[in-house]
Amino acid sequence: LKPFWLKQTLGPTRSHLPSSRSVVPDQHLVAATMPSYKLTYFDIRGLVETSRWLFKIAKVDFEEVRFSLAFGTPGDFSTIIRPEFDAAKAAGELDAALGKVPVLEVDGVKIGQSKAIERYLAREFGFMGASPVEAAQIEMLCEHVIDFKQAYQKVRGITDAEEKEKKMKEWFDETLPAHVAAAEKSLPASSGPWLVGGKVSLADLVWYSFLAAPKGFFDNAEGAKAAFQGCPRIKAAMAAVDGIPELQEWFKARPDHWMF
Repeated sequence: LKPFWLKQTLGPTRSHLPSSRSVVPDQHLVAATMPSYKLTYFDIRGLVETSRWLFKIAKVDFEEVRFSLAFGTPGDFSTIIRPEFDAAKAAGELDAALGKVPVLEVDGVKIGQSKAIERYLAREFGFMGASPVEAAQIEMLCEHVIDFKQAYQKVRGITDAEEKEKKMKEWFDETLPAHVAAAEKSLPASSGPWLVGGKVSLADLVWYSFLAAPKGFFDNAEGAKAAFQGCPRIKAAMAAVDGIPELQEWFKARPDHWMF
């Protein structure tokens, strides 16, 4: 599980996909007009892993800057060592993101906030549905996940060990399956396997990251996967995302040393 403290507190690829109205362009012109992308974050999965997936699935090149992140005392977040981040913050390089990371640069213009970055990339690469209504439905499903994560953090934050163990069991046995079942009922009509529309969207990736991805959100990966087994639409979408070749290639290529 990625530590919740990382959420917007700490503080690669280029190419625009042609629009549906475009004729086949001259390739030299396309190369000359592609936006450049630079993604800055820590050397972990963390808050930008879904954005990395968007780049990989869209087959769009990007530059990536990964700040080192280490602990003076293992597991003690008050002893974090992050010299490149500290230097970049002191130099004003992260001002657009309030001194935090991630930061996405698009032709030199900086954008902060991980969810803003995800949704920008999804729109640019064609992963926000085929209409404004589908885009809104995709955002709705992403917001559901944020709500569920916040509810889980309340359980995770329980300090009494016995009470925490009890509530964790309740979360995976009852609460999470109920949340997922409610989300299943909220899905728009679709022929599948995707959650919204006829192709993979940001919603599919966000839900996959939440419930089914290797080294995903929950430490209890089996409990997370069990939670959607009674939800055929979500189960089908998770299987479909798991079958995306570019995603599987990334899982094999990404660094093994990433802590979270």
